[in-house]
Amino acid sequence: MELAALLHSFRIQDFFDILLISFMIYGLLVWFRDAASRFVLVGIGILGIIYYLARSFQLYLSAAVLQGFFAVILLAMVIIFQEEFRRFFERIATWGRFRKSGRVSTLHEEVEIIIQSVANLARQHMGALIVIKGEDPLDRHLTGGYPLDGVLSQPLLESIFDPHSIGHDGAVVIDHGRVVSFGCHLPLSTNSEKIGNLGLRHTAALGLSERTDATCVVVSEERGTVSVAFGGRIDVLKSPTELSMILERLYGKKMPKGKAGLILGWFRRNPLEKATAILLASVLWFAFGYQKDLVRRDFTLPIEYRNLSAQWVIEGTKVTEAKVTLSGPEQAFNLLNPASLRVSVDLSGVREGRQDIELTNDMIRTPVNISVVNVSPTRIVVSASRLRTMVLPVDVRSEGNLPPGVSLQRIEVKPTHVSVLVPKRFAGTDLQIPTEPIDLRKVTATTSVSARLMTPPEVSFEGGKPLSVEVTIRVRPKASPRGASLTPPE
Repeated sequence: MELAALLHSFRIQDFFDILLISFMIYGLLVWFRDAASRFVLVGIGILGIIYYLARSFQLYLSAAVLQGFFAVILLAMVIIFQEEFRRFFERIATWGRFRKSGRVSTLHEEVEIIIQSVANLARQHMGALIVIKGEDPLDRHLTGGYPLDGVLSQPLLESIFDPHSIGHDGAVVIDHGRVVSFGCHLPLSTNSEKIGNLGLRHTAALGLSERTDATCVVVSEERGTVSVAFGGRIDVLKSPTELSMILERLYGKKMPKGKAGLILGWFRRNPLEKATAILLASVLWFAFGYQKDLVRRDFTLPIEYRNLSAQWVIEGTKVTEAKVTLSGPEQAFNLLNPASLRVSVDLSGVREGRQDIELTNDMIRTPVNISVVNVSPTRIVVSASRLRTMVLPVDVRSEGNLPPGVSLQRIEVKPTHVSVLVPKRFAGTDLQIPTEPIDLRKVTATTSVSARLMTPPEVSFEGGKPLSVEVTIRVRPKASPRGASLTPPE
């Protein structure tokens, strides 16, 4: 029964939820499998298990100490894994830009050029350091050097590492059949156990391999041996055949031979990590994403009146809120944004006068895993009126008094009447459309101003845009008192 209920409640969204988490877990497993600090992560995981057991068995002191430790674990992880985090985000930013097509035919040619060049350099005891770029960006790890961007060839490589060349002590960077730069300096490894008696070139090659997925080929000037550094380790090769196998495998990863081979190869790589990721994602979903028990929550939602034609108006007081009861899993309510919920009332079929509108469940749009149980009130009353066109006079409103010395002749307005849309109940009334108040205190001479018309809430203009009228205030100087002198005495 439990399995049947699980299958019945399983949605397509849950499948993609598990798939996304599986990819994330798989990426973390592969990342920390290759990371130098993976044992630190394992230690943190063990402490997490101990903390869970301490809480379960009510070991209060241990739980309190570990809880304080986990309070700063985020900052500690950023410090411990800062290089791994940077590399991880660089891979995300550059993912998919390195699998270029159309270069499979040159694969063996590039490998052969590198092998022949390395063999000749080793035979002549000429030191060399060749970096074959992987998917990780190298710019922040390289210092100095000279840009080249030349086609890879044996004479070019051997001339760069000639003792008389200006960049023979540095490294050559190769990317997709081109020598990008030469004379570059690489970061040195600090792993004293691996360095041993290695020279500077070997230490630099090991240092870069610890920080990126680049492959570094080193030719020893003293011993004439060839070494390869990759993934934080360096090995001395016994013969050029070994180098050929390593380079063939490297180029095969960077340039798969076809789409089918790419898909099949993806499923063949890291099968244990993929199975573990799917299993962990499924367990996490069952623990946190699946819940058969439903809960109910009450919300007060706004009522939204929509699709009301411009020729209609709602008169009187409208009901603006409704109480709604929703049902669903607890996890669904944790992700729900109540501000996005509303009761949407469609007024496209409204009639003249008072009418009852039923509030139904389908008026509330909710996520698919949340349902509407109850709406209160179940009915609301709406009074609708069709707007009529009327031509009404304009009433000029003013405030304040004219300044001393001037008197008002008259106030003119153009136009004197305007066409508006009004509800039926206004028909036959002495309704006027007032202007915004005009301040008379600043009028010292005949003045014309533009005044915006102010309509009551249920009155609107045709087209919906507010109108303005031109108001002319005509004034004249006040006459002086009889017998008074207009000029001062001498």
